[in-house]
Amino acid sequence: MEILGGPLFAVAGAGESHGPAMTSIVFGCPPGLQVSRRALQKYLDRRRPGGSKHGTPRNEADKVIFLSGLYSEDATRLLSGPEIAIEIEGQTTHTQAYEEGFTTGEPIAVIVLSASKKSRDYAQFAGPRGEVRPGHTDLLKYHKSRGFVDVRGGGRSSYRSTISDVIGGSIARLYLAQRFGVAFLSSIAQVGTLRASRSLGEHFEQVFQQQNSWQISQAEIHRVEAQLAAAEIYSLDTDFVRQAVQLIKEARQEGDSLGAMVEVVAVNVPPLVGDPLYQSLKLRLMGALGGLNAAQSCEIGDGIAVVSRRGSENNDPIRQSGYQRNSHGGLIGGVTTGAPLVCRVGLKPTSTINKPQLSVRKNLEEIDFQLQKGRHDPCVGVRAGVTLESRMAIEVMNAVLMQQSARVEGESFRLF
Repeated sequence: MEILGGPLFAVAGAGESHGPAMTSIVFGCPPGLQVSRRALQKYLDRRRPGGSKHGTPRNEADKVIFLSGLYSEDATRLLSGPEIAIEIEGQTTHTQAYEEGFTTGEPIAVIVLSASKKSRDYAQFAGPRGEVRPGHTDLLKYHKSRGFVDVRGGGRSSYRSTISDVIGGSIARLYLAQRFGVAFLSSIAQVGTLRASRSLGEHFEQVFQQQNSWQISQAEIHRVEAQLAAAEIYSLDTDFVRQAVQLIKEARQEGDSLGAMVEVVAVNVPPLVGDPLYQSLKLRLMGALGGLNAAQSCEIGDGIAVVSRRGSENNDPIRQSGYQRNSHGGLIGGVTTGAPLVCRVGLKPTSTINKPQLSVRKNLEEIDFQLQKGRHDPCVGVRAGVTLESRMAIEVMNAVLMQQSARVEGESFRLF
């Protein structure tokens, strides 16, 4: 069963890269959260293909359509969403999707239509003599499915499937922002061998040193969000952005691709969330973030740098105001400390490239592979940030609800 998050808050997804739509169902959102289509759309716009000139040439509108889980006594507000029309055997059925309402506690269903498809581009990979793209799932999925596989755009393995991640994460981040002021941000920290000199984690440590508190104001959050959104690619380091953009352009022109490192940070996360072992938030985050398409590594806090330190150097001092540094990345023993959650995810270079490569057909006949057609991101890190933020939000949301489930109060069960 393909579910991200859980057991209390989760999202399930369905749909292929070149299918008619991507379907998402969000489970476990408590009732009473005000949600609008526009609130989700702004996150999906960051993820959508065509949203960045440095990403894939595929251009999808990716408009959110709510089908269930919201209600408002103001029917005009609730039912002012997009009109849905279906024509079958000459008969057209119309209905109105939801625009804005309050969550009811029931599953929230969302669809996003797919329109910019070029399925003929994938004839090269069809059938038992179909060619295999090095670095892709083509060979594995063909044999795993006994030949019944959708080769168009990678099918379910496509990055398009992360639409569900962003939808579930958007609901989670809206809830956490309203209850605790939590915000999720990301910054590209490396492209190829080029490294940024500024990081989000270090920035918020500097804020702590100035105010002696890990509680980050909404004004500061909005300022950082605006700076990231204004950059040509999402990064806090403007000098790095300029050089990284040039590297990406060169890789595209050469028919090649680049790897990337993306830093993802959550601020104002409540402390004491998570468990020490099998439901450790560290375990859950490393799985959710490290399990994203193309991800090859996931570090928390100072990550691999701690290997070369002594304990006296690595332990974060503690005073009444909290932890005085954040080398632990907001987690100790899998439980949040109140300091920002800081993770870095390493993403491999995009597998689809135009350069000649050694490969095979699905029947294992050896070939010199050359891509005939297709559209791809020269650097997947350009669009990965919002998906990583979303996956982190889902895991934090689930952990918050798990923590709350241990606080059983009789008044919550009174009817009369």
